[in-house]
Amino acid sequence: MQEQQKLKYLKVALIVFGVIFIFGIYAMMMWIWPSGWGWTPRQPEYEQMIMGVYATLGVFLIRAAKDPLANTSLIWFTVWSSIVHGGIMLVQAIVDETERANLLGDVPALFLVAAVLWYLMPRTSKA
Repeated sequence: MQEQQKLKYLKVALIVFGVIFIFGIYAMMMWIWPSGWGWTPRQPEYEQMIMGVYATLGVFLIRAAKDPLANTSLIWFTVWSSIVHGGIMLVQAIVDETERANLLGDVPALFLVAAVLWYLMPRTSKA
């Protein structure tokens, strides 16, 4: 895929992930699949903090879609923080059997976000 085409898809991905971070994480944790996206037993205080951080990140990802090249630090932060967060959760889900549903829920979702944004990020500043 050419750099200009990647940049076009990157803009779309930033908006899609931004909307998911703003609305989707809350929906997944509260209604759709709490066991795959939340803690067992429930820990509302931690879940509210995670939702707040991700909703804020979502707003900034949507804003970054207007000019991704001017927001590369934010996009790379999203990539690497998703890898780190997903990696920590992966280990926790393996060690703690009450968190195993996360192996099919938010763990692969975080790695997917990182992989898509990594692939779509332009490799040159002239894209």
